Amino acid sequence: MTIAPSRSRVRPAALATAGSVVALGVVAVVGAMHLVAPWSRHDPVRRTISEYAVGPGGWLFDVAVLGLVAATVAVTAALVLRGVLPLRSAAVVLLGVWCVGLVLVVVFEKTNWSVGPSLSGSIHRYASLAAFLALPTAGLLVARRHRGERWARWVTACAVVALASFVPIIGAILLNPVLATPWYRAVPLGLIERVLSLAEVAMVVVLGFRAARR
Repeated sequence: MTIAPSRSRVRPAALATAGSVVALGVVAVVGAMHLVAPWSRHDPVRRTISEYAVGPGGWLFDVAVLGLVAATVAVTAALVLRGVLPLRSAAVVLLGVWCVGLVLVVVFEKTNWSVGPSLSGSIHRYASLAAFLALPTAGLLVARRHRGERWARWVTACAVVALASFVPIIGAILLNPVLATPWYRAVPLGLIERVLSLAEVAMVVVLGFRAARR
């Protein structure tokens, strides 16, 4: 099922452009947090991005994540209105999982390991895992529908980079019994998550640029 652009009063180009701009703004904000106190004290190689939400100034990270959710919703709506993506499709469902997962990441804080495991931290972890897997899978489904087009190749590349980011994590977990250190310390977890996040935001931006075109 697709929505005919001529029957909608919503301008897909405006939605898509706004979504892409907001997504780029999120990259700029989170990138600046790496350089500005109090967030700059976190080691970007070892510490995950979610730790920016814990402590003073954490609200800014939460706003950035919710901004990414809004950007994804706008881009998805534009893709459907353009007829690039059917409303009733697995890709739209997966994009919804990505958005819901990010909202849950904001609502439920990361575990404070100095205190110990928590229900909130567990929800945060599994919601982020679902979100990080859902978006690249959706991207591959969209790209397959439009294979051969240049923008689809870019979406595929972003999705492959995102999914490949899980390989060292999975390897460390499987080798955990023989490692002399916990799996999350055996890999540069913070760096991996940043590469993963950047690839996924780039995918949203590429999809937004596609939806902005007729």
